[in-house]
Amino acid sequence: MQPQTDPFIVPKCLDDINVLFRDEHILVIDKPSGLLSLSGKHPLNIDSVHYRLVQDYPTCTLIHRLDFGTSGIMLLAMNKQINALLCKQFSERRVSKRYTALLHGNLESDSGLVDCGIAKDIENFPLMKLCQVTGKPAQSQYRVISRFIQTDNDNFFLDDTRAGDRQVTRVEFEPVTGRTHQLRLHSQHLGHPILGCDLYATDEAYFMSNRLMLHASRLCFEHPVSGVPMTIESKSPF
Repeated sequence: MQPQTDPFIVPKCLDDINVLFRDEHILVIDKPSGLLSLSGKHPLNIDSVHYRLVQDYPTCTLIHRLDFGTSGIMLLAMNKQINALLCKQFSERRVSKRYTALLHGNLESDSGLVDCGIAKDIENFPLMKLCQVTGKPAQSQYRVISRFIQTDNDNFFLDDTRAGDRQVTRVEFEPVTGRTHQLRLHSQHLGHPILGCDLYATDEAYFMSNRLMLHASRLCFEHPVSGVPMTIESKSPF
């Protein structure tokens, strides 16, 4: 009996990984949208952040992941000892992250906190769902950066007749917790899904963009050896 493999073949990612910081202990990179963090089970899905980086840094390991469509900052350890130290920072919530996102519609509140639990959606695996009863606690702070109307000349946007409401809100998210698909689900909970989200957005929001409009723009942590506070930033491409 042949083992089952993921039938979905991801499109080839032609964009390069940019190194934002590197020393003998850690590596911080800027992941392009459309690249897996780890190689998939299907042999044609071998290309990933980890697959590319181990060619030059054989002992490097991922500390966390970004979704396939999400771009931005990822942190890697150069050996197992550093991996353990960095993972401890994440588990103790001593690491802060900041994301930039484009949401569908006009988000009226200038700032706020989304506090809504997240659970596995057993009937629609591997999707997640919002649930205050069975879900794990999840909180995301947000702040509106700007509001604008999409035009056909804007980068990343698609000229599609299915996109009715072209009002867009640019927000900055700071997740307090780190649940799977947290920012996608919390945006949906606000009634303003992330543009280009293939899992939780309305058709209008999905067809307004040629990628998931979510970018990991800032990461703050302590260097695992020196203990020096570090802030790494990556400008959002949208």
